[in-house]
Amino acid sequence: MDFIPIEIHQHQKYVLPFRRDSFVVSFGSDKDFGEEQEYLNWIKQQSAKYPKGFVLVFENDIPIGQLELTVKQYQGKDIGYINLYYLIPEKRGMGLGSQLHNYALNFFKAHDLDEYHLRVSPTNPIALAFYLKKGMEKLKPEMDGKVIRMSGEIPR
Repeated sequence: MDFIPIEIHQHQKYVLPFRRDSFVVSFGSDKDFGEEQEYLNWIKQQSAKYPKGFVLVFENDIPIGQLELTVKQYQGKDIGYINLYYLIPEKRGMGLGSQLHNYALNFFKAHDLDEYHLRVSPTNPIALAFYLKKGMEKLKPEMDGKVIRMSGEIPR
C-alpha cells in the first residue's frame, strides 16, 4: 500500500465519494454530509497543515482508501484525532484496516503524542469491534448519542 498526500484538484474525484460512502456506512445515509465545497476547502486547509495526515491509500496505483489525521486539543492537552478511516467496500474485511491503523499510530508518534481519539457511530458494529480490538476504549456518547468518542494510547 502507498499513502499519497491528498492534492485536492487531482484527488477530488476520490475524496468526495469516499467520504460520502463513509457516512452511508456509519449512519445509513449521507444526508448529513454537508456542502461538498466546504468539505473540499477543509481538506485543502487541513492537508496543508498535516500533509502526511491527509492521504489517499493506493494499491497497485488504484485508490482504495483514505485517512484524515490531525492533532487537536482535548481537555487541555494535544491528542491525535482520526477524522476518517476509509476503505472501499471490496477491500474491507481483508486485514488492510490494520495497515491504516499502523500508519495513523506512526503519524501520531511523529507528532510526539500519547493518546488519540475518534468518533464512531454506535450503529456501525464492525468499526466499533475493530477499534475495541485495537485497544481503544469508549469514553462517552457525543452529539446526542449519534456517535461515541473513543480513546486509545499510542505505544512507544
